Amino acid sequence: MIMVCPNPFRDLDLKLTRECCKLLAAEGFQAVICPVFADEEPEALPQDLEYHKLSELREDCQLAVVIGGDGTILSVVRQLRDQNIPLLGINLGTKGFMANLEPDQLPLVVRAARGEYRISRRMMLEVELRRDGQVICVDHALNDVVLHGYGDCIGLTTWCNGDRVSHFSGDGIILSTPTGSTGYSMSAGGPIVEPEAENIIISPICPHVMGARTFVLDPSRTVRVTAERLHGRRAYLAVDGISVADLAAGDVVYVKKSVHETRMADLGVKSFYEIAYEKLI
Repeated sequence: MIMVCPNPFRDLDLKLTRECCKLLAAEGFQAVICPVFADEEPEALPQDLEYHKLSELREDCQLAVVIGGDGTILSVVRQLRDQNIPLLGINLGTKGFMANLEPDQLPLVVRAARGEYRISRRMMLEVELRRDGQVICVDHALNDVVLHGYGDCIGLTTWCNGDRVSHFSGDGIILSTPTGSTGYSMSAGGPIVEPEAENIIISPICPHVMGARTFVLDPSRTVRVTAERLHGRRAYLAVDGISVADLAAGDVVYVKKSVHETRMADLGVKSFYEIAYEKLI
């Protein structure tokens, strides 16, 4: 079984989804539609199709075809991260670095359904938020972990395996994977790292000190970030673009390589370098 996971706010009337399902059915594959973000506005879904939830079908799935932008892929990853199901992205977003195909390459989904792809393994991050020694939340990120103020400067100190890396006031800090290096981290001046590498990338966001620089760390490191001097200023912790907790002064965030990984179905249409060159010029 193949799950087709469209973003109905990108694929209007699920036009591309319908075509994808027809292509797969014509080759004898069972395709089921599992919309992403549909709970927010159910009326965005056409009423003439049958829908399922990812949580209901993920154990029986051999491939997930995600139709949307990088945010859609990240949402599917969060729901499937413990299943090791390969993902094939069809880009309906703006940049779409994670998507392997563009809409005019849709017929290639049949090749993916046949298993004619290479697995591209993507490192993920585990993040743990502690407050007064207590674990508040644990999460996992494919793209990045962000500590950010709500419009105010916040104080941040970053440590790597017990050694201080930086101490500054600014808008926040990004800890990203190589996959996430082309996202928020790049916008903040961080490096572009090929996505199958394994690194933890630290990128300050608008620091008020010239000495705050980006660091690229070995994946065996554990990074600790302390939120300081909030003094009533509000800040939050976000994982893959989703705010998971408000921060209090003295909160400590630990980030390390996750035991989970994301598997992308790579059809070999274009290399990462070709994609990056085309999308960044």
